[in-house]
Amino acid sequence: MQAEMKRMRCRRKKQGNGARSKKTKRGVEKMKLLVSACLLGCACRYDGAAKQNRPLVDWLKSHDCTPVPVCPEIYGGLPTPRTPAERQGSRVVNRDGQDVTAQYEKGAAEALALARLAGCEAAVLKARSPSCGCGLVYDGSFTGTLVPGNGVAADLLLKNGLPVFSEETLDRLDQWAQSRHSET
Repeated sequence: MQAEMKRMRCRRKKQGNGARSKKTKRGVEKMKLLVSACLLGCACRYDGAAKQNRPLVDWLKSHDCTPVPVCPEIYGGLPTPRTPAERQGSRVVNRDGQDVTAQYEKGAAEALALARLAGCEAAVLKARSPSCGCGLVYDGSFTGTLVPGNGVAADLLLKNGLPVFSEETLDRLDQWAQSRHSET
């Protein structure tokens, strides 16, 4: 797994052992969230770029969360950069017509395993991605058309009971975090 993270050329500082429980100043265990690595500033997108989302990074800091970075596409064995891909029903096909469903499914399984290993309570994933999108994804025509649906990893995480949010639904994430806090 370290090789994949190095391959992402992540500019994020190491935060120590993710499996170890971290406590806040008040002695409460920090909330761990699985987060798309591109949203944290790692250059792992299909085009080789990062897509750091400052509001999300600020939200994570203000809520004293421990982000667990993930890129299911890299974990599935796809290179960076890579040919853009979109969902076509249950399949994922890249712009050249190559079926890359197996790589997306492998990456989704690895993301789920990482979430479980790290003790993540929810995920914040890149909107509209064929791997991470939640609620809307591109339709497979490579025309920018959105359709209802989830990316492969988001779908697997949801099916396994992990709440999934995106950088575009921080308000819902905030409500979820507040309800989680009121339950403790």
